[in-house]
Amino acid sequence: MKKYHQQNFFKHTFCEFTQIDDFQFPEDTNYKSKSDSMYFYTDEGVYRKSNHWGRVANCRWKLLSNENYKNQNIVIGYAKWCDFYPINSSEKLFFIEVDFDSKSAKLQPKIENSTNFLFTFSESQKRIKQIHHLFKDDKWTTYFEGNAIEIRFKIISDFINSDKKLQEIKMFYK
Repeated sequence: MKKYHQQNFFKHTFCEFTQIDDFQFPEDTNYKSKSDSMYFYTDEGVYRKSNHWGRVANCRWKLLSNENYKNQNIVIGYAKWCDFYPINSSEKLFFIEVDFDSKSAKLQPKIENSTNFLFTFSESQKRIKQIHHLFKDDKWTTYFEGNAIEIRFKIISDFINSDKKLQEIKMFYK
């Protein structure tokens, strides 16, 4: 797997930064972007001070924030170099985590020694979008026998644990 560092971490990567409240950003930052985001590099990772997260240029950088975070507020986040993953590769580096109670799905980077089914970044994004549609509307469950909650659970579980297309999985349960 590719190693990331201060020269390449900003090129087509996915990363989850952790919000840091007790870091004083130094005056001599390593880099300041056109949008006023500031970066400070260490041997282990990077600090980023910014008011925008999510889609950042050609990257997808999430902020794992505390409950006080408000969008468009300036926040400092930290990520280790090993927390960056390529998003434009054909490597299967991501799994999909589903919370059936809150009816949500999110992409997660692979975990060492995990048995999670892995997808490429773009495939996992497509599947998450389809899962959101499955949660949003229950009408499709009327074409199946049984409880709508159970049907949704079975179909989504199969969908995140295989390479099968959604239509193929639905046909299996009809």
